[in-house]
Amino acid sequence: MKFDKYQAAGNDFIVINGLERSGLDYNNLALKICDRHFGIGADGILVCEASDLGDIRMLYYNSDGSQGEMCGNGIRCFAKYIYDHDIVKKDNISIETLAGIKYVYIEVDKRGEAESIKVDMGYPLFESSKIPFALERGEVLKEEICIGGESYSFSAVNTGVPHLVIFVDDIDNYDIDSLGKNLESHSLFPQKTNVNFVEIIDRKNINIYTWERGASRTLGCGTGSCASVVIGNKLNLVDNRVDVKTEGGYLSVKIDEDWKIYMSGDAVHIGAGDFYLYSNI
Repeated sequence: MKFDKYQAAGNDFIVINGLERSGLDYNNLALKICDRHFGIGADGILVCEASDLGDIRMLYYNSDGSQGEMCGNGIRCFAKYIYDHDIVKKDNISIETLAGIKYVYIEVDKRGEAESIKVDMGYPLFESSKIPFALERGEVLKEEICIGGESYSFSAVNTGVPHLVIFVDDIDNYDIDSLGKNLESHSLFPQKTNVNFVEIIDRKNINIYTWERGASRTLGCGTGSCASVVIGNKLNLVDNRVDVKTEGGYLSVKIDEDWKIYMSGDAVHIGAGDFYLYSNI
């Protein structure tokens, strides 16, 4: 099976053209192919499929085999793949996801390949039942949660997938892996949650470390970056246009007056090859 590998802000993905091959067990495939010791290694896989609603459909699977509704850095990699491989050769692409249609705008480099990619991420969902959050709230802002005897103030929002956001003074003083793992599966989040630790540099710049639902700690998260800027702006901590530094790179997030989110950044092709399919996939 042929594959291509991409990364965006350090978030790495394996892209598969499902238009050429169908009927695979993608849950099992993701679990095997994403393994960094016995597979190729990635945070998740992206699959191209035909769509009746948009130009193309993107399926996303986490490295643990679970399917995700959307992936912000992933959709930029997906857009570069379909553009550079002439699958959808348009500078304005509609991509169907489990979180709805996402509109992607392509700027090309001197070689005619996709370089800068802007994604219309749609609108954030603040209502507790839409995140979802176990307690009934109008909005989930400045709630308290106790982990390991320590109390943390957090807010939550759905930016295609559920996100928990914690603002910290010094991001390197927190045990991201331990806290992230415990918060991901906390009973307050019935569908689990992604966890973002955010350090505000100034009103236009933030640092973010992310623990992703189904993928553990990753070097970047597009939907998490969007969630962090949305919550930061909601709490009047940052402006409506913010540059985000993740552990693996950079991206920018802009919020319109009506809360529509736009995420911009690049995507990089790492390589391509063939993967041997086990008989049980």
